[in-house]
Amino acid sequence: MIDSYRHRGMRRQLVKTLKGKGIRDTAVLNAIGKIPRHYFFDNALIEHAYQDKAFPIGEGQTISQPYTVAFQSEMLMIRPDDKVLEVGTGSGYQACVLLELGAKVYTIEYNKVLYDRTRKFLPTMGYQPRFFHGDGSRGLPRHAPFDRIIVTAGAPSVPASLIQQLTPGGIMIIPVGNSKKQQMLRLTKVSDKKIKKETFDYFSFVPLLGDEGWKG
Repeated sequence: MIDSYRHRGMRRQLVKTLKGKGIRDTAVLNAIGKIPRHYFFDNALIEHAYQDKAFPIGEGQTISQPYTVAFQSEMLMIRPDDKVLEVGTGSGYQACVLLELGAKVYTIEYNKVLYDRTRKFLPTMGYQPRFFHGDGSRGLPRHAPFDRIIVTAGAPSVPASLIQQLTPGGIMIIPVGNSKKQQMLRLTKVSDKKIKKETFDYFSFVPLLGDEGWKG
């Protein structure tokens, strides 16, 4: 795996693009500027790696658009050493961003093929979150609570299990809607009985599968 001057230049241009689209968090921009996103692509597809678009990775899944990754990461407001649950490991790119932000990352993937692939691949890049295979819509109750939860798939509604697994003051970012488009929500757990909800733009994610998502 080679990270050349040309690749680094393409990343710098991507960071400029994200700034132009409104991403302001310096830590998030630095993380995206550091991670060699082309490692997630076949050599023949390198030109696509630093374009601001999603790209298929097999199994009906995509590596998310960089802007989407940056937006969710910025909205999550991660602090160093925050314990973060990522629902939907996918390619592992978002997990790398979270690790660069200083989070302790627990990531769960529903699809066994993607889980096996990413669990083997990320350590070769030097990134080692804690990997789990299973129903992410139900979270990871044995490892809860979490300071932050990020859901990288579209949900029909907010899974109650994930709310329960947030610490008091914890934040969850989740896209909620139908199979075509979802509105990004930021939910802050003010107390066990009070959730503050903020709404943002619409996005298009692959479906969140599982008992508290779309039935797989």
